[in-house]
Amino acid sequence: MTVRDFDPLRLDVVAFAKEAGQLEGHWPLQALVRLHDAAVTETYPGEGDAVAWQARGELRRVSGGEGQPWLHVKASAGMVLECQRCLGPVVEQLAVERSFLFVHGEDAAAQLDADSEDDVLALTRALDLRELIEDELLLALPLVPRHAVCPEPLPLADTPELAGDKPNPFAALAALKRGPPN
Repeated sequence: MTVRDFDPLRLDVVAFAKEAGQLEGHWPLQALVRLHDAAVTETYPGEGDAVAWQARGELRRVSGGEGQPWLHVKASAGMVLECQRCLGPVVEQLAVERSFLFVHGEDAAAQLDADSEDDVLALTRALDLRELIEDELLLALPLVPRHAVCPEPLPLADTPELAGDKPNPFAALAALKRGPPN
């Protein structure tokens, strides 16, 4: 039996599962456009510039039917995001590990996905593994990225620097209420 070379950008999931194929590699963050757009790497180069990934195929035998193709995926990336407290850079380590069962047809995938705890996807002629991994990493992004403790103390609203020497707006209203100056 010969070992096939599998293209992660046009992966034949059934053949990959039948051969218990394995792939791994690194993609530059710029190759995952949607994930790259969530990062602030232009401001802080060098952090979070690569996505490490692995994929493994498996064909699980079931009684009374053909085998079920499974795809096991791992990916990790360090990303520089914007802290929502101090608006400074914060490095988040993303890591995902998921397994997907592939079935024929969108309807079968939707029904089985609703009835099962497994992640179920419809088989396609050629799966873009990079897009699947990007989707999973996007789902792993924190909703509100922030430091555990921000490196710079946040200014308080009542500090003299922020309050300034602005006149009290109610004092101006009181002057209008008194009437015109003599």
